Amino acid sequence: MSQLNLFATVLTYPAPSGNYRGESEENRTILQKIIKDGQKYAIVSPESIRNALREVLILMGLPHNRTRLHDQDQLAVEFKEYPNADKYADDYLFGFMVAKPEEAKKHKDLPPKRDSIFRCNLAVALSPYKYDAVFHQSPLNAKTKNNQKTYWSNASTSALLHREITHTAFQYPFALAGRDCLEQPEWSKVLLKAIAQLNGVAGGHARAYYEFAPRSVVVRLTPKLVAGYNTYGFNELGEFTELNRLGKADDADCDLPGNEFWVGGEIVRTMDGAEKTRLDDAGVHLYANPEQLFDALADAFLGGSD
Repeated sequence: MSQLNLFATVLTYPAPSGNYRGESEENRTILQKIIKDGQKYAIVSPESIRNALREVLILMGLPHNRTRLHDQDQLAVEFKEYPNADKYADDYLFGFMVAKPEEAKKHKDLPPKRDSIFRCNLAVALSPYKYDAVFHQSPLNAKTKNNQKTYWSNASTSALLHREITHTAFQYPFALAGRDCLEQPEWSKVLLKAIAQLNGVAGGHARAYYEFAPRSVVVRLTPKLVAGYNTYGFNELGEFTELNRLGKADDADCDLPGNEFWVGGEIVRTMDGAEKTRLDDAGVHLYANPEQLFDALADAFLGGSD
């Protein structure tokens, strides 16, 4: 188990998305984007993905140290106590950093920082941004005879809100090293199962409902230190063309050993019979349901339950 590394690419279902927002300017909400092949594509940060995973892991019952606070006048969290990776799953899986030296001195028996063992990169849209936008109006909170004793002011006028939006799926890669998961394999197994049910990644105070659960997923479980394939390999049709590189591990001309790969979701459900037979013969683990794939993958990567 400690000699294996896990590399994965997750593809979401397409849907209208305004789910991650940059700065606002004159009531215009901006989608964060990058340039790829000369076009703009919406992105979602790995920090947003990790934050949503924390929330899912809390719902799954893992011990957690950090909780997001929603009643503050700025972005804020509450820690139960000083970070402790031996005690809390979120500190163990996602790491931490204590910036104040005086705080670190108070807890000399605990490290002041820890890297995240969950390595994740930006989620990038499959379809380019086409300058679509929607408008809606925030109403004036008016003072009337009925509320004059309890009236509170929110703004002096109503406001027209301009929101960029794009209809797209997203893909994002993540990685785990088996040696990093040895101390708490059960927590890492729950993390994999949480990815199969990921939701709540949306920005904008989570007004949007956009699921980040897998539509399709490609995983390599290998002793190699790199994925060895394009980790942003899904095209706009939801195809992963590098699957044609997979073959039988004992073939002299094999590019990538099929028995190291796990493929699941829509990409398997819509696969033609000949391709499915070829991949099956190459030892590829095929699953129509991504949740079933992650359940089996967790056991293969981190050991089955006793």
